[in-house]
Amino acid sequence: MKNYSRHFFITSFLLIFSLQFLFAQPLKVGVAGLSHDHAYGLMQQWKRGEVVIVGIAESDTVLINRYKQRYQVPDSLFYTNINQLLQHVHPDAVLAYNPIAEHIAVVRACAPKGISVMVEKPLATTVKDAREIEALVNRYNIQVLTNFETTWYASNQQAFRMVKQDGNVGLVKKMIVHTGHGGPKEIGCSKEFLAWLTDPVKNGGGAVMDFGCYGANLMTWLMDGVPPVSVTAITRQLKPAIYPNVDDDATILLEYANGATGIIEASWNWPFGIKDWEIFGDKSYLHALNGRELTGRTKDSIYQVSVQPPVYSSNLVYLADVLRGHVKPENDLSSLPNNLIVVRILDAARQSASQGKKIMLGK
Repeated sequence: MKNYSRHFFITSFLLIFSLQFLFAQPLKVGVAGLSHDHAYGLMQQWKRGEVVIVGIAESDTVLINRYKQRYQVPDSLFYTNINQLLQHVHPDAVLAYNPIAEHIAVVRACAPKGISVMVEKPLATTVKDAREIEALVNRYNIQVLTNFETTWYASNQQAFRMVKQDGNVGLVKKMIVHTGHGGPKEIGCSKEFLAWLTDPVKNGGGAVMDFGCYGANLMTWLMDGVPPVSVTAITRQLKPAIYPNVDDDATILLEYANGATGIIEASWNWPFGIKDWEIFGDKSYLHALNGRELTGRTKDSIYQVSVQPPVYSSNLVYLADVLRGHVKPENDLSSLPNNLIVVRILDAARQSASQGKKIMLGK
C-alpha cells in the first residue's frame, strides 16, 4: 500500500506539473547579443513556440542577417543595443548571449527597470563584476541566473538525489569533472563566437573559463554552497598556434574544509566532447557519464542506475518558475550564490596558474 501511495503521489505531481507547463504562457524575453553560439538553441526554442522573443539587441549586421535568413526573424525585433531595446519593450526577462565580460552591462541596464536576467555560463569574468551584479540584484530585487548545459542533465540530478536523499553514497570524499572538446575552432564555432571566446579579457581566459566553470558549479552544488578553502591550478597552451592568447587546457584542484577534494579537468584538447562527473563516497561511487547514463559501483559490484526524468530539462521552464515564484533559487545550479562562488574559484585558478602557488580562498 505504501508503494502504491508513493507511486500515486509521484504520478499526480508529474501530471499537475505537466498541466501547469501546458497551460502556462511562454515567457516574453529580450535577447542581449547573438555572438554566443548557444543563441542558435534559443532560436530553436523560439521556433517551437517555447518562448516569445520581443526584441534582440545586436549591432553586428553580419550576425543580424544570418539570423534573419536562417530563422526568418523579422526586422522589427532588432535593436542596436540593450538600452534601446528596453526603451521600446519590457520583457519578462533578458537572456544574454554576448561576451562574458559584457554580462555586467546587461545587468546594469536591466536591473533599474526591474527586469531579471539569465546569462550563459559563467556569470562573470571577474570577482569585481560578480559582486556588482550581486549588489544590483539586492538593490532592485531581481534575479540573475546562469545557464549551464549540465544543469539539465537527468544523470546529474539523479546523482545529486542519491547523495543527498538516499545516503547510499555516504560521505563525499572526492569529485572529478571532465569537460571540454577538441577545441572551439576545431569543432566549427562561428568566427563571431571565436573572436571573444579566445580573448583573455572578453572571456577572461580560455578553457579554464569556458569549461572550468562546469566543475566549479557542480561541486559547489554538491558541497551545499560552501566554497573550497583553497584552489590550485595549472593551465597550459598545447596549441599556441591556434590559441596564442589564452590557455587551452586547465587542471584545477579544490580542497574543502570537510576533507573533500575536487578535481576539475577542462580542455580544448579532448579527442571527443565530454561532460562527465565522478563522485567518490565512503560507501560507493557514482559516475554520470553524460546527460542520460549513470553508473554506480561498490567494492562488490558495478551497476547501471535507472535515471529518472529530470525535474527541469529546460532553462526556460526553470526561469519561468523562478519568475512566477514557484522556485526559490538558493543553491540551485543556476542560482546567484552558487555562481558567485564559481567566479571566485575561476579567479583563484587563474591566480594560481599565473603565480605557481596555492591560493587560499578566504571568506
